[in-house]
Amino acid sequence: MKTNIYVLCGGKSVEHDISLKSASAIMNAIDREKYNVYPIYITNEGVWCNLGLLEEKINAPDELRRTTSSTVSFSIGEFLTKVLNNSEKNLVIPALHGPNGEDGTIQGFLELLDIPYLGNEVLSSAVAMDKVMTKDLFSKYNIPQVKYLSFRLHSWQENEEDAYNLVENEIGYPCYVKPSNGGSSVGISRAENREELKSSFKEAFLYDRKIIIEKEIVAREMQISVIGNNHPKASVPGEFIMERPFFDYNAKYIDGKLIPVIPARLEPEVSDKVRETAVKAFKILNCHGLARVDIFVTDENEIFVNEVNTMPGFTAVSMTPVLWGATDGTTYAELIERLIQLALERYNEKKVIVNTR
Repeated sequence: MKTNIYVLCGGKSVEHDISLKSASAIMNAIDREKYNVYPIYITNEGVWCNLGLLEEKINAPDELRRTTSSTVSFSIGEFLTKVLNNSEKNLVIPALHGPNGEDGTIQGFLELLDIPYLGNEVLSSAVAMDKVMTKDLFSKYNIPQVKYLSFRLHSWQENEEDAYNLVENEIGYPCYVKPSNGGSSVGISRAENREELKSSFKEAFLYDRKIIIEKEIVAREMQISVIGNNHPKASVPGEFIMERPFFDYNAKYIDGKLIPVIPARLEPEVSDKVRETAVKAFKILNCHGLARVDIFVTDENEIFVNEVNTMPGFTAVSMTPVLWGATDGTTYAELIERLIQLALERYNEKKVIVNTR
């Protein structure tokens, strides 16, 4: 009997469109001899739409979009009663980026349903999604990172001038202002003076009620993919040639101006240190399955962990699959299969836990 794989895509997130790209590539790569593939499109309002058994490959991500007059609760109920067959072998791939997908919410739902799913669990997803929580945790374990401050919406609204003064005194310019929860550079701005700082605060607070301000350092950003459960391994580091100080959403996904360099231009001992740090960060966050760890490396070979993505972009040309191809020759389809097996391994491992006395 084939295993049914339900691929969740879209979602109530500013990274909705990126999710469709990742999901399309994932579904096209899944071995149809072993698995039945069912796309589940989630609208921008959070309504679930069952697209049925996928017979053909997806030519364009927009093919997954649907419109519906259903409600969130009814659509999820319909998925549970009419689509999900608990008497069969099932697995969920939450190909969702950002809030309501990568932040532990969908993972908690799947835990309640007792269904194996690909990727990280509730705790690691939630903590890694919150940049402030991640940095606070890394501070406890002496993970190197740039100086940062955080602000909540209400405290900023009560006294804006105090917030700006604190940033100027503790962080200085230039600095980056980011929503604490989010990804794909949405809502992130670079500030070089007080006026830019004010507008950056306003922009970031559009996307979250908590923001983080980080000191800018002169460094190159490395991306390392970490895969595994109990014995995670790191890929070779990769980097992008920087044509501008900061790559926003358009630069990453629309302009096509990112030029990857894999392996990254690092001395062997620095590359090893970066990989070891990535695995350490993965373990501290209690990650399972996969994550992409972004690390800054200065000209003096100092390293600073930037962030951890628990469900990184997953198109055929995204860093995660490309990095593994350069590391050990793993193909995109092989990587998907490897992650599916890690999900099943983790699920079976947890099944032996005793829940009664």
